[in-house]
Amino acid sequence: MKKSIALLCALMLTGCVTDKDTSVTAEKLQQQRFVLETANGEPVKASEKPLELAFGDKVTALERVQVSGSMCNHFTGAGKMSAGELTVKELAMTRMMCNDPQLNTLDHTLSAMLSAGAQVDLTGDQLTLATADHTLTFKRVNAAS
Repeated sequence: MKKSIALLCALMLTGCVTDKDTSVTAEKLQQQRFVLETANGEPVKASEKPLELAFGDKVTALERVQVSGSMCNHFTGAGKMSAGELTVKELAMTRMMCNDPQLNTLDHTLSAMLSAGAQVDLTGDQLTLATADHTLTFKRVNAAS
């Protein structure tokens, strides 16, 4: 009898934990601005302009959110959030060549991540975009303008 009660309690607690949805939504990202801190675990060296990712208002009821920012180049597009994954299929980006090879690499990395879809984690002021190949970590700086 004690084993049955213990098993029943464990199952009930497991149900409470697995039913909780903690995925990031478009609403949680809108009007937020983040600055890149690390790329694949390595600190990003400071540059003259902040390497940023900003989110505007939610575009439609389809979990779309305006995404913009800059690495070497400026970029913008409408992203779709689904189960904690951000995908921006049509990302418009300026095409300047930068003197800094790290910035050129970051442009290509971010573009590829958003095009394929990146898992998004927002914990406190830290935003993480991750794919199987890359992880970018950002720090919230203030609301997007």
